[in-house]
Amino acid sequence: MGNSFGQLFRITTWGESHGGGVGVVVDGCPPRLPLTEADVQPDLDRRRPGQSRITTPRKESDTVQILSGTFEGRTLGTPILLWVKNEDFRPEAYSEMASKFRPSHADYTYQAKYGIRAWPGGGRTSARETIGRVAGGAIARKILRERWGIEILACVVQVKDVHATVDPETFTSDKVESNIVRCPDSSVADRMIELIEEVRSAGDTVGGVILGVARGVPVGWGEPVFDRLEADLGKAMLSLPASKGFEIGSGFAGVHLTGAEHNDPFRKLNGRIRTTSNRSGGIQGGISNGETIYFRVAFKPVATVMQEQETVDIHGEETTLKGRGRHDPCVLPRAVPMVEAMTALVLLDHGLRQAAREAGIPAPVLSK
Repeated sequence: MGNSFGQLFRITTWGESHGGGVGVVVDGCPPRLPLTEADVQPDLDRRRPGQSRITTPRKESDTVQILSGTFEGRTLGTPILLWVKNEDFRPEAYSEMASKFRPSHADYTYQAKYGIRAWPGGGRTSARETIGRVAGGAIARKILRERWGIEILACVVQVKDVHATVDPETFTSDKVESNIVRCPDSSVADRMIELIEEVRSAGDTVGGVILGVARGVPVGWGEPVFDRLEADLGKAMLSLPASKGFEIGSGFAGVHLTGAEHNDPFRKLNGRIRTTSNRSGGIQGGISNGETIYFRVAFKPVATVMQEQETVDIHGEETTLKGRGRHDPCVLPRAVPMVEAMTALVLLDHGLRQAAREAGIPAPVLSK
């Protein structure tokens, strides 16, 4: 029921953390798109575990295979199945969790809802599920880039109380990938890394904020009322594991301004209507206005900590539990490609809706 996302461009993810594998079915991809595993693998490499000293040491190559939907390197317009094999799974590290509920995990809620759960690694609630999202998002990003020239980026802008200064209009992918925490502000990146290493040494975890950006989105994408573009972006981001907050444009900081201070004045520049500021975050009335779309996503500290904590067992008896296994001390570096993927999925779905609407309808022309 809740495993699919999107309307015209739709993904359905499948698989458990310590099962045979995980993946995604992508439906609605246009035909004749050049597509091979090489188009998807780079984003999965940025998401995979074991890529640096501040991520989980679980060793997975996360090598993707396309099992359907392509022929001779091009999409057929039929469902695309992408699969990644689980290689380094150790369910024995979670044996105690079979009878005890981990604090702030979904163990209790899944057990209460279904009467059964895949306790090794959290099953479907594990961040390993996001492999399917990132794989599907890589296809969406390719279409957005090649058809509309849209650029999608994300980066870490806060780890606990260490803040970065990042301009949504100017930061680059090269700067994001220049350090293992994926923060383009080199003046604070090392402090973020040190903080993550400190909390890991203490058997603890830490959270923070990711900035997401989409540049070059045409005017008119998004739907009125319930399918507002920012609403779909918010749903996409809050569906990610460990996400706890979403704000777009000025976000919560906008409450400190008056209406006159907050408004984005319009102007005409080179035959286009533009705004002189962008506190709206590129979206007004749920519809893109042609400016850069930018938003922030807050991620909580990872729930699994290597410290003794109070909990109850499956019989409701009070007990204690200490985290075991291999876990990220901070999800942020690996969540950057996840945020990018979900952004691409939302935008392509709305882009295809708008393209269908505009078919046969002349576009408005602005006088010079």
